[in-house]
Amino acid sequence: MKITELFSRGEFVVSAEVGPPKGFHIEGLIEEAKEYLSGITAVNVTDNQSSVMRLGSLATCKALKDAGLNPIFQMTCRDRNRIALESDLLSAAMFGIDNILCLTGDHTKLGDHPGAKPVFDLDSVSLLYAVKQLEAGVDLGGNELVGEPPKFAKGAVVSPCSDSLDAQLAKMERKVLAGAEYFQTQAVFEPEKFISFMEKAKQFGVPVQLGIIIPKNVGMVRYMNANVAGIHVPDDMIEELKADKEKTKAGITGVEIAARIIKECRPYCQGVHIMALGWESKVPAVLKQAGIC
Repeated sequence: MKITELFSRGEFVVSAEVGPPKGFHIEGLIEEAKEYLSGITAVNVTDNQSSVMRLGSLATCKALKDAGLNPIFQMTCRDRNRIALESDLLSAAMFGIDNILCLTGDHTKLGDHPGAKPVFDLDSVSLLYAVKQLEAGVDLGGNELVGEPPKFAKGAVVSPCSDSLDAQLAKMERKVLAGAEYFQTQAVFEPEKFISFMEKAKQFGVPVQLGIIIPKNVGMVRYMNANVAGIHVPDDMIEELKADKEKTKAGITGVEIAARIIKECRPYCQGVHIMALGWESKVPAVLKQAGIC
């Protein structure tokens, strides 16, 4: 099911993210997704996240769909040229995978194959345009497709807590003009910045899902503060994680923080996207405490 149909009906759309393994045995991933994520709208599948080689997003999406879940096919431009990207989009359509999320992707030097040659033939904006062209029945070379063209729910990302609000709004506008129909945000730990961003972003009339990472420990959030663009975990949250180490280790504090952020931001967004980073088992508790389900 296209999640854009749910947005159009005014539903609050909940998705969560899974990362394929570094191998092809995904029975465990499928079972965890069925146990903890079956009650949500859709499941994002990362595409060699952080430039680390893993099982492909498309194959994992197909396995999740076969298991009765609704996948969102994340596509990065780092590893494939426009021919391969368009080909994978047609493959997704053949498999009945109609939700996609278009990203430029992290540079290869950040991952486990730093000597790999990055492609970046397209970026997230031009990939969105390529999807629109395919939906119109032609590829980027102007060649007509055979038969009925594919139809996707086209997603993109934005960083509402970035230091440069105007730059993020400009990027968002370019993506909307290129065809983005919904957005998932970078993880939000500063609700006031998110709310300020959304007050200005509502001019684009496109639904936005609040991005949430469940903070696991102090080391994790300090790493994000130092290395992940668009994320800043405030000092008071760091102190909260420090306060009771056993409670933090059990995930209780992280779940409380995530649920609190969702509650504060919910009136300003049309959904939530949880990046569990291995803590898929905590997703039901976050949603329950946030009053979503």
